[in-house]
Amino acid sequence: MRTAQITRKTAETEITVEINLDGVGAYDNQTGVGFFDHMLDQLSRHSLIDMTIRAKGDYHIDDHHTVEDTGIALGQALVAALGDKKGINRYGECHLPMDDAQVRCALDLSARPFLIWNVDLPTQKIGTFDAELVREFFQGFSTHGGITLHIDQLHGVNSHHIAEAAFKAVARALRTAVETDPRKSDAIPSTKGAL
Repeated sequence: MRTAQITRKTAETEITVEINLDGVGAYDNQTGVGFFDHMLDQLSRHSLIDMTIRAKGDYHIDDHHTVEDTGIALGQALVAALGDKKGINRYGECHLPMDDAQVRCALDLSARPFLIWNVDLPTQKIGTFDAELVREFFQGFSTHGGITLHIDQLHGVNSHHIAEAAFKAVARALRTAVETDPRKSDAIPSTKGAL
């Protein structure tokens, strides 16, 4: 079973993440940040990774620590669930259209974290959510998940659509990357012999 549970507790947040890489996209995410929960639900549903997240944060300050630390914990859970990464496809990519928005994601589960973020959210807020936190989530996720993660906005004028397209594009790319390659299910996908 490629599953993991991670608990992260700091003076700012308390977060528990449970994932199953071989799931069906079932989700139950409750972070106290409505729009962010909606994005996490998209990430689960379109990656087919079962995901349960519980988070409590210092909301009296803002949502920053909750969103960032959830990205960190989710990245750590991904690493734990992947284990030695034997048999995975490793790479994934997706061009995701959503109304006016189109976002491209390419990623590598390389254990060499790097985020390329070419996304311009035209508003500072999406409802009550700070739009800049979308990038903060993916920064934490890529860094602690060991992911080389490229996210590029090709089109878009609506911040909600752009952000949602980004989460869905990452989800679809992640779905491909974590799946088992039937032609090489017994091998680590690297000439180094390790990832």
